[in-house]
Amino acid sequence: MNREFELGGINHLALVCSDMRRTIDFYSGVLGMPLIKTIELPGGMGQHFFFDCGGGDCVAFFWFPDAPDAVPGVSAPKTRPEQGELLSAVGSMNHVAFHVPVERFEEYRTRLKEKGVEVSPILNHDDSEFGVAPKMRDGVFVRSFYFQDPDGILLEFACWTRAFTDADVSHTPKTAADRRPAKESNAAPA
Repeated sequence: MNREFELGGINHLALVCSDMRRTIDFYSGVLGMPLIKTIELPGGMGQHFFFDCGGGDCVAFFWFPDAPDAVPGVSAPKTRPEQGELLSAVGSMNHVAFHVPVERFEEYRTRLKEKGVEVSPILNHDDSEFGVAPKMRDGVFVRSFYFQDPDGILLEFACWTRAFTDADVSHTPKTAADRRPAKESNAAPA
């Protein structure tokens, strides 16, 4: 039993795909996971779709038009989202979000800070133009903050703040054809 934090399992595991339509076909069509939330990221940055994987937990996928092709060893963003880094490679693990009770969310952030863990500001994720509200308000569907493990793996404590409806799945999935060409590398082939 965890005596430090009342973790309720994995809130969502966020991975990166090259083709959102193909991902929906596999996770919903093959594995039977309902698509419960779609997000169009601000500024054409991409998409973020959530699938119910049971027990209130989700597996989620980012689609980034500029995502590098999958490269072994490229496993997570360089920094936390509020520091300007969200991009990671197709097939990589972007971050792991642990579900925490909404009533203990802010307490847990304080507790981690007291333990010397550097944490991001609280993000109130909503469907506004930039995807984040400055304060808790109607429309916020999840509250979260980010931190990294000693190897730089991006972690998140998150709590849902409302139930999803059919209206939360409203974006047309991007495909591999919508991606921008990979940038040329100056590195010599291995």
